[in-house]
This record gives sequence, C-alpha cells and structure tokens, in this order.
Amino acid sequence: MVSYDSWANLADQFVDEAYASVKGFVRTFVLHHHLLEHLPPPPASVLDVGGGAGHQSFPLAQAGYDVTLLDPSQAMLNKAERRLQQLPTDAQHRVKLLQADGESADEAVDGQRFAAVLCHGVLGYLENPEVLVNQLCLCAAANGLISIMTGNAKAMAVRPALERRWDDALASFDARAEVGVLGVPGRADTVDELSELLKSQGVEPLRWYGVWLFVDWLEFSGAELDPNDSKQVSMTAAVELEASRRDPYRQLSRVFHLVGRKNIS
Repeated sequence: MVSYDSWANLADQFVDEAYASVKGFVRTFVLHHHLLEHLPPPPASVLDVGGGAGHQSFPLAQAGYDVTLLDPSQAMLNKAERRLQQLPTDAQHRVKLLQADGESADEAVDGQRFAAVLCHGVLGYLENPEVLVNQLCLCAAANGLISIMTGNAKAMAVRPALERRWDDALASFDARAEVGVLGVPGRADTVDELSELLKSQGVEPLRWYGVWLFVDWLEFSGAELDPNDSKQVSMTAAVELEASRRDPYRQLSRVFHLVGRKNIS
C-alpha cells in the first residue's frame, strides 16, 4: 500500500529546479563516477529505491544497465515517465518504473535480486532507517552492491554558518535534524553508524565519499552559479569529484556516499 504522496507538491521544485542547478548536475555526475568504480559491467541489473525522476539511474540505463526505478510518489514517477521518453529507444526498453514504498521493496520487485541497489537522498526523510536499509540489503544479490547517499551528521553546522545564522550554527554541531533546502525536515547519519548497520545486514562497506563541498559553500554564501556556463559547470564537477575522494575534503561535505558489497552466503 503506497502512502499519501507527500512529494506531490515538491516534484516540480525538486526535478525542474534542484536538478537543473549546478548542484543538481554535480550530484548526478559525482555519484555516477563513484558507481562506475564499483558496478559490474552492463547489462547488470540495478534497483533504484526512491529513484524519483531517474536522474541517477537513467544514465546507467543509457550505459547499458537494466534499471528498475521504485518510488512511492506518483508525481515523481510521472516526471520519470516524461524524462524516460526523451531517452534513446534502446535505453527506454531497459527501464522499468514501479510505484511502491522502499520499506516494501522486496515485495514490490517480487523477490528479484539485483546486482546493485541504489538509495540516494532517502534515509534522511526517515526517523528510523533500519527497515529501509534491511530492504536494500535484502534486494541485493550475493556479491551485489549497495549504494546509499545521505546527510553527513558531522557537517551539520556548515549550512547555517555559511548563511551567517550563527545561533543556529552553534546549535548544529551536535544536531541530527534540520529543515532542508526544499523546506522539508530531514535527519543526518554518520559513516560509522551506517557502516555498522550495513554490516549487521551482511554487507561489507567498501568505500565512502563526499558529495557536495564547494558548490554548497558557494551557494549558501550567496554566490550565483550559472548552470548554462558549460565550461564552468564541467570544471566545478571535476573539482567536486576529486574532493569527494580525499580527506579532509570529503569529511566536510554536507552529504556522504557509502558503497558496500553483500557477502556471499
């Protein structure tokens, strides 16, 4: 049973504005390159849980992967359907859209097991991520990849400080929750805690990365980033990708990306 579509009023803002920004491009670009470091070759099967309009998984379909995009929001799936029609015909045929909650992903996919299971930007909207993480791990095949992107609890003071909200920044050093840029309450995790949760589900963490660093600092400090300046956007993405792999930069990223592999039983 799919719950009330809480994303119906946010779909336009999320897809048409957030992903059309430089930050949106950087997120997709950086995560895509991280995934290609770990994914088996196409046409391996990929499940994108909470995949929204397909910004992360459709490029994988274009690269030859078989993609199942699962999302509880019909509004978001409508966006995905329209974006899907813009892909080459062969890529369209490699994508399946399913409406379901991530907490019931195994049932929604009829027990299918996938070479990779993605869940990006979803955990932060859940008070308790354990049920969803259990489903992600369950849907992965033996030796399958688990890819999770979520808020970095160790960098919670970055945004309010850059916005010069000093009282909020001081209170954020030990905080786990905030109202995000879309105006929706969210929660953050730590790499260590999420790694332990994956281990408890038979998944061995492989590597973690940062996702947003300099683009966050620029945006929250009031700088204008022009998404139409292709050269500038390309160089921004290249710098963000390099920073995502290195300390101390990745530790300061407001979001982190954790990749693990399911043990062979």
